[in-house]
Amino acid sequence: MPVQGGPRPAAFVRRLPRPRLTGLGGGLFSCAAMLLASGAAWLLFDSSLFVYGLLFVPVAAATALWVRPADLITAPVNAPLAFAAGVWPLSGGSGGFGGHLMGMVSALSLHAGWLYAGTLLAALIALVRKAVLIGRRRLPRRTAPTS
Repeated sequence: MPVQGGPRPAAFVRRLPRPRLTGLGGGLFSCAAMLLASGAAWLLFDSSLFVYGLLFVPVAAATALWVRPADLITAPVNAPLAFAAGVWPLSGGSGGFGGHLMGMVSALSLHAGWLYAGTLLAALIALVRKAVLIGRRRLPRRTAPTS
């Protein structure tokens, strides 16, 4: 027996925000979100790249869900760029720019699993969204019967 008075799941989904980001906006959103995630990982979890990787996967998914249909190809491209932008403050390293750059390369190579997981998730979401858009275009449109 259905529960009376409670919100239906379909109504809840309709109330969620549905932003539509351009390709550049998706890149800026994901880079800014990952910089905030790296700050949170630095402050709360002592620069844990594991926590950073856990935060990267939903950001990559959100970017792929919120990008405009015309810019779907940018979602899997933006994901690794955002990962690299956010890992820069966490990478450690010492000895100036070269040491910091080597720390970043080490962090990227040691935590490539998170990078691949988020990028693959963004690519799969973009692929499914594109398939749904193509499927909708191929369906015959219903016309109202004329009297």
